[in-house]
This record gives sequence, C-alpha cells and structure tokens, in this order.
Amino acid sequence: MPHATPPTTPVPTVPAPLTAALDPGEHALADGALVATHPLLAPAARWWRRVTEESTGIELVPTPSRTAAAGEPAAEPTAEPVDSHRASVRFDLDDTLTCGAYALDVSPAVVQVRAADLPGAFAAAQTLRQLGGAAAFRRAGTAPLVLPALRVSDSPRHHWRGVLLDVARHFLPTADVLRFVDLAAAHHLNVLQLHLTDDQGWRIEIERYPRLTQVGAWRRESTVGTWRTGTLDGRPHGGYYTADDLREIVAYARERGVMVVPEVDVPGHVAAAVAAYPELAARSGPHEVSTTWGISEDVLDPSEQTLAFFRGVLDEVCRIFDAPFVALGGDEVPTTAWSERPDLAERAASLGLTRGDGSPDVARLHGWFLARLADHLRTRGRRAVVWDEAFGPDLPRDAVVVCWRGHTVALDAMAAGHDVVMAPEQEVYLDHRAADDPDEPVPVGFVRTTADVYGFEPLPAAALAARPGVPDDERPGRLLGAQAQVWTEHLDSARRVDYAAFPRLTAFAEAVWTTDPAPRAPGGPASAAFLDRLHGAHLPRLAAAGVEFRPPEGPRPWQRRPGVAGHPRDLAAERAAAGWDGMGGWVPGRDGAEPEARR
Repeated sequence: MPHATPPTTPVPTVPAPLTAALDPGEHALADGALVATHPLLAPAARWWRRVTEESTGIELVPTPSRTAAAGEPAAEPTAEPVDSHRASVRFDLDDTLTCGAYALDVSPAVVQVRAADLPGAFAAAQTLRQLGGAAAFRRAGTAPLVLPALRVSDSPRHHWRGVLLDVARHFLPTADVLRFVDLAAAHHLNVLQLHLTDDQGWRIEIERYPRLTQVGAWRRESTVGTWRTGTLDGRPHGGYYTADDLREIVAYARERGVMVVPEVDVPGHVAAAVAAYPELAARSGPHEVSTTWGISEDVLDPSEQTLAFFRGVLDEVCRIFDAPFVALGGDEVPTTAWSERPDLAERAASLGLTRGDGSPDVARLHGWFLARLADHLRTRGRRAVVWDEAFGPDLPRDAVVVCWRGHTVALDAMAAGHDVVMAPEQEVYLDHRAADDPDEPVPVGFVRTTADVYGFEPLPAAALAARPGVPDDERPGRLLGAQAQVWTEHLDSARRVDYAAFPRLTAFAEAVWTTDPAPRAPGGPASAAFLDRLHGAHLPRLAAAGVEFRPPEGPRPWQRRPGVAGHPRDLAAERAAAGWDGMGGWVPGRDGAEPEARR
C-alpha cells in the first residue's frame, strides 16, 4: 500500500521502519528477565537472547509462550515451569500480519515482538538489537540494556534482498564468511549468493572429483590491480571449503534468517575446472588456473560427458545446501572455441539449434547446456538461477534471471515468464570505486557513493519507459527483488571486503527493505536524513562490530593502495552509448578473440 516515509524517523535504525513512534519512558532489561517465545519464532528469539547476553553480561531465561501445537517444534526448556505472562520480552505469533512483517512495542513493562512468520521475527530481532546502540554490537560487555519506549510497524519492500560474496577470486576463511553472514543479517538482507567457482579458483569440495580442489583451488600467483598492466605478485593463492565447512555456513546463516545460494559457474569462467580435468575443455591442450582477471576463453565442451560430470557436481551441491535455488552462472561465455570445431556445428544442428536461415548456431549451445543442468536441478527440487546472458529461447521458464548488464533485459525476461532479480553493475557493484578520488584504492568501474547506492531503484521509471509494451502488472514473470555484488578481484582480505561493502551495503539494504520510500535521490531530504542516521547512529554500530568501513571523509592511509592501477569507467558516457541496456559482458564481434573484461 502506498505511503510516504517522512524524511526523518524518531527511531535511528537501518533500514528505516515503515512507521515508528516514540512513547514516554524506557525499558531496562534486568538480569534474569524472562523471554517468552512462540515455538515457530524460537530461532529468532534464541539469536537475540544470545547476542544480548554476550553484549550485556546479563542472563535471560527462555520460556515457551504456550504449548506447541501438533507438528510445531518444541520450545527451549527452562529449569522450572514459569508463568510466561510474567515475561519481560515476548515473541508472539500474529497471523494478521503479512509475510515478513513485524510489529514491535516497547513499554516500561514489556517488550513485545509480533510477527506472522520467522522472517518477520528475525527482522524484529535485528531492529531490537539496533535499539540497544553500539554497545549491543560488541561480543562481551557489562553495559545495561535500556530500550526507548516506542511502537514500530514494519515490512519488507522486496522478497529477495541479496548480496553476492565472491570467494573464488580471493578465498575467505570460513570464519570471515560467517562474519559476513552476521553483517548481512544485521541489515535485513536475507540472501547470500556464494560465488564458489571461477577461472581463478574452485572453492567447493566435491568428493567424486577430488582434483577440482587438489588442482583447481590453487593458482601460482595473482594480478595486482587491473589485468591491463600485467603486474603479478608472484605469490601462490588458494583455499577451499570442505563439505562440513559449507554445511556450517548454511546452518549458521539459517539461524540468522539468511538463505545461502551456491553458485557453480558454467559453461564459462571454468579455467580452474578444466585445469583439474582437461577433458572437460572445448579446446585440447594444457590448462591452468587463471592468474589474471577478466574473461577467459576457456569454456566447457558442451558434451554429454561434461553434462554428466556437472550433474554429479550439482548432486553434491544439493546435498550440502538446502536453499531451493542453485546458481549456474552462465555469464561471459566466449563462443570462439565452439566456433572452431565443425563437430559442434553438427551437434548444434542435430539438436535443432539453428539461426533463422536454418544454419547451425553454436552460440545456442550456451543456453542448451544450462537448460539441461536446470532440468537436472528440477529433479532435485531446486530452481536454477542464471546471469542474464543465459536468458533466451532455450532457458526453462522456471529459471530465475539475475540481471547485471542493464535494466531492459529484466523487462524482456519478465515478459517471457522469468522471475527476475535486479543486480545492475551500473548501480550496485560494490567493488566499483566509492569516489572519484586519487586516493581511492584500486579505482575500478563506476563511481558509486553511499548516497548513489541509497538512491538505487531496481526498475526506475526511465528504464520502464525504454521498453514500452507489456504493462508492468501484466508481465508473467515477477520482480523478486535485488542483489548487491561484492566481487573480489581487488579485495584480497576481509579488511578490503569491509572497505568496499560498507557503508554502501547499508544504503542498499534500506533501498530494498523500506517500502514505498520518499524520493531517495542524492542531495534530497530523504538521502540527507539517511546519511545523518548512518553517521550518527549506524557507523558507531559497525565500528563496535569491528567493521573497517570506508570513512565518510575518504580512505585512511592504511586503506589506500598507492601505485596499484585500476580501470575507472564513466557511467554517463556508457549510459549515453548503451542506454538502459548496459554494456557489460562478452559480445561476439565487439570483443573479438581477446574479450575485454567489464567487471
């Protein structure tokens, strides 16, 4: 339902709630306070209770709010029966609220969370933590928890509120991934797309194919800065996650309301895979894990043997990850190696993959290959997620299309029946530079300030106007939401990830959570109010959590990378040339035999 969010809110939380009002008084949480929880909301209450006990040093006592109904999970037991009506904090089920929504009422007598489901309770728990101030984000302390009396009503704008973390280009240890999950959850983000494989490394253990990690998880050196300079560091890099590591990440995220979507990129971005198993490659000869960034011409041989191999990979992926989605990549696939092989032209013809004139079209093997793997995932109860290059006539309609190159492809995909997630590099690639400043470390891509990201609109009116035709509400496909990307070619540690992601990920989180906001353009009143809230209340929370975010005034001396070349791009010039279509990816004819990296 439409409404206008005022430019200021009395509650300095991020994302801003739908409505909020302060009341007289406050609630001081005492040692031994009872926390009553409906069984369906127990994971959210348990998480909030644990972080509150850690940050304050007080003990909170759990108690069920009522007897569990048939089929519901049992609530956590207490030492002795207690009257839940005496609880200081309550997590109550309220089926009058919509999915993902919550209400929070704090009075001097009681703190009450009401939610229709577990996602709403998780969001409420995060808001409740933020109300405790910066001290609530420390892992140990003795500060009392005093909450302002207030009333909050809130609900999410989009269902898919995601962030991609690239652990293929630079490996992050499990502990750093868990920490990133915490930070995503703290901002009401509910999807983590884990980019596990690429040309520069294979990061997921597959039992039946051990060379994927024995060989594919390691490269002999890495490029420093843009690949255009040819500067290499001479230092080996690698690492991978065991199946148990990934199960831990999945379980940890689930306990915080975050769904982990694994990505295994095919049929391009596979240099690490074909270095381990050369028989998978479209070109014969030696292969190695890439030491440079950009788009590799190594692609898979689209054969039945290769399909069988990756069906085996996906079976193990599905045993580790419980999300209903598995990402197959499908981006930046040079077809040069396929075009060189007459047998693949014959194969395309035999499969009916032809151009309008009836000649075989080897480029369509791209969509055909992904479709076969998507069909396999469907037999495992999963939906395929692909980047927008994979959108075309051969892609099954149940595949979700993540649109990174531009906006109009999203409208075309929805018109064709696909659900869509918006992730345009022009707006929400957080590895891109945060300012047009010579001190910005490894300045790649477009300038995207925190205010720019706060103004992000998944499908702006100008993009809709660029693709007239089917009205928005008549497209058979849905806009599921949006996703920010943290690619790590130039982010070689958790510290560098912190710098690139924050506080811009905070701005993105509000853009995709807060429903029907007032105009959020940079320089406007809503943007100014957000920045005031960010600087005054939320950056201290991030600092207390140990996040090395980019300071508003610019990088600290130790956050700079003097002498490391980037590749700045001009958003206005590219948008003038390509409009809302975008210019990213590999384009035959434009990029030739040596495709230029756009990320």
